[in-house]
Amino acid sequence: MSFGSFDNRSSTNTMSEINMVPLIDVMLVLLVIFLITAPLLTHSIKVQLPQATAQPVENEQKTLDLAVTLDGALFLNNEPVALEDLSQTLAPYATETPQPEIRIRADQETRYELLAQVMSQAKASGMARLGFVTRPGAERQTSPDAGGVGVQLPTVPAEPAP
Repeated sequence: MSFGSFDNRSSTNTMSEINMVPLIDVMLVLLVIFLITAPLLTHSIKVQLPQATAQPVENEQKTLDLAVTLDGALFLNNEPVALEDLSQTLAPYATETPQPEIRIRADQETRYELLAQVMSQAKASGMARLGFVTRPGAERQTSPDAGGVGVQLPTVPAEPAP
């Protein structure tokens, strides 16, 4: 192996050999690391697990269907109920374990005020789970000046002239 010198008079050729010593040092360090860690990765404790057969637990979720018509009539599981009595009607269901879910099916033209009162009565009775039933696939109009974004325009009924 030849070494270059600082004397420029001896040779004008450049040294074209790669110093391999640092590369060999790095390779040996990596080899030692892998030799030490490889047995640790495969080390495991052998345990004989017990075998048992079990049937899956079927948890049938009970739901309460609350229908709200356009004129404000309420039906709990197809039975008519008054808005004032809704809290008392739902109170026995609130103590059940697991608590049933209330699914509200409302007409699309139902006033939000009535739905807010229904939700308030359900909360006052102690019910914690509440959902809304919708029908998928109903296309609504989009605004032409929305730039194709697809802003939904709700249909607002015209108020009768006095």
